[in-house]
Amino acid sequence: MADDAAAEVSVPERTSIPSGDDSVWADVSPLFESACKDLQDGELIHGDNFNLFAAMSALEIMDPKMDSGIVCKYYSIDEAIENGAAPVPISINKTVDVQCTIDIMDHLLACEATWHKGHSLAQTVFSCIYLLRPDRTSSHALLHSYCRVIRATCKAVISVVSDARTHEEDDLFTMAYGLPLDGDGDEKCLSLLNAVEETISRQLRACKAPSSRRRVLEEMEPLQTNLDLEEGYCKALLCRLRFRKHFYHVLTSMRRPQGRGLELARKHIATCISELDCIYRSSDFLRSSACGTSEDGIEDRTTASGCQPIGFDASLNCRLSAPTPPRAIKILSWKKAIEYFVKLLHDLDIICSYSLDPSLEGVLQFVVQFQKSQPDLVARAHLQLLLVQDGKLYGRESMFAVITRAAVLPEVAKNHDVQKNEYFVQLGQLVINTLKILCTNAAWQRRKLGKMLQDWRVIYVQLELAFRKEFGEVSSIPEDENVCVKIFQHILLWVEEQTYWIASRFLILGFELELYSPSEYCMVYWYIYVVLIKLSEKTHLKMAAKNDTGKRKGKKKRDSPKDVAREYRIPPAVLFLQCQICLAEGLTMMLAALRNEHMILQSRNPFNTEQERFFQHFELLQKACIPDHVSFHSFRESTTYARLSTLVMYNYFKDAQRIAKEAKSSFSNDPHKLAELRKIEQVAEHNSIALHVISRVGALDPTLKASFEFSHHPYFATAVVKRS
Repeated sequence: MADDAAAEVSVPERTSIPSGDDSVWADVSPLFESACKDLQDGELIHGDNFNLFAAMSALEIMDPKMDSGIVCKYYSIDEAIENGAAPVPISINKTVDVQCTIDIMDHLLACEATWHKGHSLAQTVFSCIYLLRPDRTSSHALLHSYCRVIRATCKAVISVVSDARTHEEDDLFTMAYGLPLDGDGDEKCLSLLNAVEETISRQLRACKAPSSRRRVLEEMEPLQTNLDLEEGYCKALLCRLRFRKHFYHVLTSMRRPQGRGLELARKHIATCISELDCIYRSSDFLRSSACGTSEDGIEDRTTASGCQPIGFDASLNCRLSAPTPPRAIKILSWKKAIEYFVKLLHDLDIICSYSLDPSLEGVLQFVVQFQKSQPDLVARAHLQLLLVQDGKLYGRESMFAVITRAAVLPEVAKNHDVQKNEYFVQLGQLVINTLKILCTNAAWQRRKLGKMLQDWRVIYVQLELAFRKEFGEVSSIPEDENVCVKIFQHILLWVEEQTYWIASRFLILGFELELYSPSEYCMVYWYIYVVLIKLSEKTHLKMAAKNDTGKRKGKKKRDSPKDVAREYRIPPAVLFLQCQICLAEGLTMMLAALRNEHMILQSRNPFNTEQERFFQHFELLQKACIPDHVSFHSFRESTTYARLSTLVMYNYFKDAQRIAKEAKSSFSNDPHKLAELRKIEQVAEHNSIALHVISRVGALDPTLKASFEFSHHPYFATAVVKRS
C-alpha cells in the first residue's frame, strides 16, 4: 500500500501492561470501532509500534478456530486426572465400564484416521489422557493392552512416513512433540492383546453354549453384570481387538526387506477388512444398549454407540503443536474413520499384490495407475519404501542394472565397469529421486517433477560430453567394436525418452489439480502434443535400436518379405502414443478454430495476457528447453489460422479412433492400457460428431456454442455443443 494512502493517527505513548494478578484489562473494541468509522478506503492506522507489517504478522486471538487456547478446560494432565477426566476403572458398574471402553476404542480409531489425514498427533490420538499416562491403566487389562498397541501402531506409522519422507510440506504428521510413544513394555503389546483376546474369546464361547451357560458363567468372571448383553459386548470387543492386532501385523510385515512380507501382509489385510465390517455391524447393538443416546446427529458422532467418550481433551496438548499456532481440530466421524481404514487397507493390498516388476517402465506404469485412486499418505509411504531400499529397486537390483534394462541393452551390460562413472552414478540417484517424487501427493509431485526436468537435461548433457571426450565423434566409431559405446548411446536415448515422459506427466497432473481454465485448454493440448511427438520419436528410436541389436545377433543372410514387413511394423508403445498425439492435436486445432470463429464460450482474463499465462504454466518446461525451439510464438503460429472447414477435411479424431482400434490387439494382456484406449476412442468419437455438427450447423445458427467437459477421460476433453 502506498505511503501517501496511510493516515497518520496520533497514538499516545504507553508502557506495556505488567503481568501479574494486579493487571487490569480494558475492552478496546469501542476505540477500534470509532477509528474504523474515521478511516477512508485505502487508509490504515499507523503508530510507532503498529504498522502494516505488524498487522499482517499478528495472530488472531479469541477465535476458537484460530486460537484453540481459548477453549482450554484443563491446563495440565495432572489437573485433568485430579478432576476425574480419565478415571480408572472408568466406572464401578461393569456394564458401563465396558460400554465406555468401547467408546474410547472407537474415538481413538476416529482420532487415528484424523491424524493420518494430516492433523497433529498431539491433538488427535494423544488427546486421550489414558495414552499420556501409560502406567495408570495397568489395573485395567482391556484398556491397558489397547492403549499399548495404539502407541506401538503410531510409532510404526511415524517410522514409515519419516523413512519415506513423503509427508506434506508442513511436516506435522511426523512430529511427536515429546509425547510418550515409547512406553515401557510396548514391545510386548501383542502378547498382552492376545491374552485379553483369549479371555474374551472364552467368555464368548461360554455365552454360545446354552446348556452349560449358567454353570460356565459362574466359574468365569463375566465382562459385565447384564448376562443378556454379554455375547454382544464380547463380539464388539473382539472385533476391535483383532483389528488392532492384525493392523499392527500389516505394518510390520510390509516393512520386511525386499518385499518378503507382502504375502503375509495380504492375509492380515483381509482379516482387518473383515473385522472392520464386524465393527461397523456392532453399532446397532451398541446404540440399542447405550442409555440416553439420541439419534440426532448420529452421523457426526465419533463412537458406534453415539455416546461421548470419556478420557479425551483435545485442548490439553494444544501447546505442544509448535511450530504452528494451535488450531481447533474436527475429528472425523466414526463411520468416516472406518471408510478411511477400509480404503487404506485396499490401497495397501494393491501394493502387496504387485508382482515387483523388474522393468522400470512397468514400475512407472504401476505407480501412475496406483496414484489414480488418490491414496493417502500412509499408503504412499509404504509404496515408496517398497520401491527403493538401500539405493536399489526393491532392495534387489542396482539402479544401473535397472537403467540398462530400460535402455534395452543386453543383460551383460549391467555388470560393465562403466557404471562406476560419476555421471552414471548421478543418473541412478536421479532415477531414485524420480520414483520417490512419483509417490508423493499430486501437488507436491507436479512441482518437484517440473523442477527435476532441468536435472534430467543436465545429466544428458554431462553424459554426452563424457561420451565425446572418451570416444570422439559417434560417426567415427564402429558400434560392434566397443560395448561401452553401445551403453552410452542406448542410455543417452533412454534419458531423452524419460525426460519427455516426465514432461508429459507434469502437464497431465495440471488437469488432475484443476490448474487450467477452459480458455487455456488450447495451449495446454498444444504443449502436450509437441511433448508427445518427441516422446514418440525417442521411444521409436529406442525400439529400433533394440530390434537392430537383435538382428545383428541373428546374422541372417537374407531377409524374407515377411521379415521386412515385421521389421517395419510400428511398435505397440508407439501406436499407443500416436493415438494420444492425434487426440491432442485434434483438440488443439478444434479449440483454436472455435476461438478464431468465436464459437466457444470463454471469459476474458483481465489480469494477464495469453502470453503471460503461457509462461506461467510452462515456465519450468521452457527453462529446461523441453522441447527445443518451442515458444509462445510457435504456438500462435500453429493455431492462428485454424478453421473448422480445414478440420473437417482432415479429421484428427478419426485417426485417433483408427489407431486406438489397431493398438487394442497389442494390449490384450494389459487391462489398464486397454481401458485407456477405450476412453480415447470414446473421446475421439464424440469430438468427431461434435465437429461435424458445428461445421454443418454453426454457420447457420450463431447461437450454437461449444464447451468442453471431462466426462469420458480425465484429461482429454469432450466437446459439448449447445445453443447459448
